[in-house]
Parts: sequence; structure tokens; C-alpha cells
Amino acid sequence: MARQPSLLIVDDETNVALTLQMVFERDGYAVRTANSCASALKLLQNGHQFDAVITDLNMEKENIGLEVARAALQLHPKPAVVLCTGYASVDNSAAALQMKVDYLATKPVDLDELKRAVRRLMAFRE
Repeated sequence: MARQPSLLIVDDETNVALTLQMVFERDGYAVRTANSCASALKLLQNGHQFDAVITDLNMEKENIGLEVARAALQLHPKPAVVLCTGYASVDNSAAALQMKVDYLATKPVDLDELKRAVRRLMAFRE
């Protein structure tokens, strides 16, 4: 039996995190959610293995999602990292590209596009 792909969803808007969780669980993913940078960092630093991390950019502080992305990108094996934002700027987009975030999605997120991107990124990692 194939291993269930694991996903961490980080968003301070509980309804957004729960909606994404339901969408991805319906597609067969094991999903954990975090509603702050601190709780996401705790999960990432406590040995949890994720195939992909989807994080909001602006939560309790502007651009704090970059900290989540940075922590995820330091893991081995490295998960696919997706950054979602409704407030992309030249500066935060450049920062995301420099740290080699895998995908930058703008809100409102097209769920089908996001699911395709996550599948493609995870397949590329295998």
C-alpha cells in the first residue's frame, strides 16, 4: 500500500486552513494545520516529516510566512514549499524566489490550480 502524502497547512484564518485541510484530505493527503508561525515552527522542528508545506505569507506579522518557508526548506528531506498571499509585493516575492520557494500562489487561491501544483511539486521531489 502506498504511503499517504503528508501536508502542513499554515494560515492564521482558521476557516481558510480548515477548507484547505478538507480539500486535500478528500484527495488522500494526511494534513496537519497550524494557525501561527510559532505553531508551524514547532511542528517543523519536532521531527514531523511533510511532503509539502503550504503557508500564508502575512499572519500575525507581515511576511512572517517567510520564516515558515525558511524552516521548511532547511529540512531533510526537503518538502515542497508553497507560499500563499493576497499581498504580494516586489520585495516579498523577490525574497521568496531568493530562498527558492517552490510556488507562489495569490489569493484568492484557485483550488484546482493549487492541487495540481502540489501534486506536480511532490512528484518532482520523488
